Amino acid sequence: MSQQADKPAVKIEDLSFHYGDRNVLEHIAFEIPEGSFMGLVGPNGSGKSTLIKCILGLLKPQSGKVFLFGEHLSQFKNWDEIGYVSQKANSFNTAFPATVYEVVSMGLFGKVGLFRFLTKKHKQKIIEAIEAVGMTPYLNRNIGELSGGQQQRVFIARALVSDPNLLILDEPTVGVDSASVSSFYQMLKNLNREKGLTLLLVTHDVGVMSDYVTHVACLNKQLHFHGNTAEFEKTSKEGFSQMYGHHVHVIEHQH
Repeated sequence: MSQQADKPAVKIEDLSFHYGDRNVLEHIAFEIPEGSFMGLVGPNGSGKSTLIKCILGLLKPQSGKVFLFGEHLSQFKNWDEIGYVSQKANSFNTAFPATVYEVVSMGLFGKVGLFRFLTKKHKQKIIEAIEAVGMTPYLNRNIGELSGGQQQRVFIARALVSDPNLLILDEPTVGVDSASVSSFYQMLKNLNREKGLTLLLVTHDVGVMSDYVTHVACLNKQLHFHGNTAEFEKTSKEGFSQMYGHHVHVIEHQH
């Protein structure tokens, strides 16, 4: 965990972003408490991925501030504290000649260098990261032989191997079959509860909220809701529709 435990993992103040004349984010302000599991929900085109890119410093907002673990984004240097798993690219080369172990080891390149040998301690971290996402039986399997959900678990292990305090996942269940989605979310919940890892999950799946996350932010250009899961569950169907701009049918995930 971060040494600055009294600081939120992420704090956003009055953030706005636009592409030309098109407003994408308008006056966004919220915090992600350290140790929490936040779900960021909203319809397609609501600005979720843009907000993530602003948090990661990949896009510069026209106004507002972003703080990571109490430091302004411009001053933040310890990027090993942040793990990021993007949407699984449909163009992923399933013939890529690398095992699960080798893919996860790539997450250490930033620490040990591209051509440096891995120590015994590094190798143990790789094993532990693979175990944390339930992929130990596939340790030596070529990643191209895995299902979409299994590949995403491997990408999460690659992000975990550098010991981040915050893990950001942008629509991680894209390409994951529906039968595997619940176990995938349960894995994330376990990482949050058992390892104290702060999670930010970007999704359009409102039904995920009550079962897995501790906090919710609902975005549609503006922030329409921010609070804990219990408060979110009290939101009426009319409230959801207002947030999304159209009628919303909430589907609960059955275990």
